[in-house]
Amino acid sequence: MFMEYEKYLIDSYLSQTNLELAIRGYSVRTLKSYKICLKEYLGFLYENKALKNWDKNFDENLIRKFLLHKKEQNCSSNTLHVYLSAIKFFYKEIIKTSQRINIKFSKRPRKLPSIMTHHEIIVIMRTLQNLKHRLSICLAYGAGLRVSEVANLKIQDLNFEEKIISIRQSKGNRDRITILPEPILTDLYNFTAYRQKTDYVFASQRGGKLSTRTLQKIFQNAAQKANINKPVTFHSLRHSFATHLVENGINLRIIQELLGHQNIRTTQLYTHISSNTLKTVQSPL
Repeated sequence: MFMEYEKYLIDSYLSQTNLELAIRGYSVRTLKSYKICLKEYLGFLYENKALKNWDKNFDENLIRKFLLHKKEQNCSSNTLHVYLSAIKFFYKEIIKTSQRINIKFSKRPRKLPSIMTHHEIIVIMRTLQNLKHRLSICLAYGAGLRVSEVANLKIQDLNFEEKIISIRQSKGNRDRITILPEPILTDLYNFTAYRQKTDYVFASQRGGKLSTRTLQKIFQNAAQKANINKPVTFHSLRHSFATHLVENGINLRIIQELLGHQNIRTTQLYTHISSNTLKTVQSPL
């Protein structure tokens, strides 16, 4: 009977958390991540016989113990960040505890993104015979789009006259505009002509939109055919877009707006990896 009650309690709190996140406009991805994290955390409390009255007897040491347990399972720093964020949200917004969780975030390892040259991207595009596939890659690079933004793009978001793209409800639930690459205007216009404005630009043959996984596979297959011998992903197209704009002397604030970065420091990363910047520096050797 007690086990049934605890199961009910866990399910109830998970539902409350999911509802609160949805009301506040968090992404579906965040909803799923937080639910998984909290389910594991509450299960951990149950295994440690700490679930009874746990909401009244707040124990920060148990949170530390749980995070250490996840670290011992080889969870990355980024994953530990998600667990801790989910737990903090839960106690603050659902349990309404007045106690503060004084656990410092672990340092995230800083990794420079993999950047492709303009020539490498052109070679990748030339391997794609399917027009839909080629245009999806062209837009990702030419407009600096995330894979989810390419998948969610609708025909009504394309303004051929102004040569701009409206990105709606992207990361952080923010809207922005970016450039519509002129070299593909004609092909993209013909590709979307005579279709409903509410249709997805890159529709699946089964209906609806192409999945992000499909788009990633399209890129990976093309990169393999093009013999790109570096660890690149679909997101490398966006990184390359930003880096090449920096190399072309575009103002960093403009690049920030095009990418939809909330903090300019995120955009400043590309000033450190610009190969043109490095070419201007002479070694003291």
